[in-house]
Amino acid sequence: MAGWRPSASLETLRLRARLLAEVRAFFAERGVLEVETPLLAHGAVTDVHLASLSTEIAGQRGRFYLQTSPEYAMKRLLAAGSGDIYQVCKAFRDGEAGRHHNPEFTLIEWYRVGFDHQRLMEEVGALIGRMLGERLTGPPERLSYREAFARVLALDPFEADTAALAALAGARLGADATVQASGRDALLDLLMGALVGPALGHGRVCFVDEYPASQAALARLLPGEPARAARFEAYAFGHELCNGFDELADAAEQRRRFVKDNAARAARGLPEMPLDERLLAALAAGLPACAGVALGFDRVVMLAAGASSLAAVMPFPVDEA
Repeated sequence: MAGWRPSASLETLRLRARLLAEVRAFFAERGVLEVETPLLAHGAVTDVHLASLSTEIAGQRGRFYLQTSPEYAMKRLLAAGSGDIYQVCKAFRDGEAGRHHNPEFTLIEWYRVGFDHQRLMEEVGALIGRMLGERLTGPPERLSYREAFARVLALDPFEADTAALAALAGARLGADATVQASGRDALLDLLMGALVGPALGHGRVCFVDEYPASQAALARLLPGEPARAARFEAYAFGHELCNGFDELADAAEQRRRFVKDNAARAARGLPEMPLDERLLAALAAGLPACAGVALGFDRVVMLAAGASSLAAVMPFPVDEA
């Protein structure tokens, strides 16, 4: 059959292997334990922006979901007393394929006990800097979510009303009426992904933190700042590389967020997802104060290689698998 060769050059695959070795050396130097958790689980992510792949397993009850991140299982380990942990694994997201997305991709996810998200940003910057080396010409930069929107769009994302966001999406991105009516958070996500993010991190890593509370996901809210979450993302050369949290440890609040997500999914005609009751039980038992982050390894390799697509740094992307 034609088209059997890898889409990445052997030189690039050697670079990928070297960077993977650098990652493991980085965590070994810091005494962070490498772990492995299941890629298939009964629980699934409820986020309206993520779609899970699922299957049935002979002899087992119910559906199993390929995990979009190892977060839930890793938090169970943390609650069991694992201490600092990291994992390099495959993750899966349906409906994500293109130059900078692949349904199957490699994540580096880690959790640091006793860290807040500010301290974790420093470590993320050190790891990305180690992998990208001389491609970065300046030190890491930090912007709040508000500052990032102000810099790129001259707009305050906390004060602008939904009509203003919809008008901007229509004028700058040609968004149609359906998109413009999709709601405040969806419009903010669209503007962040299409306009703000691509303008950030050119020559340096740019961290964006203090996201709206409505986009907190599994992050706690900032003390004294109920409208903002202890969540950050990192950008380099206009590409989002990671998503990190000062982790929410309140089981009741996490359940409330999951239920709210499923209500939003139902309103959009999306399937409701089964809650990970084992995660919620682990949170109820006691998650230590910690911060965690998921870093897209393939995208970092793409930048390190000077490539323009993930296919150039993966052996076989989804359309060649």
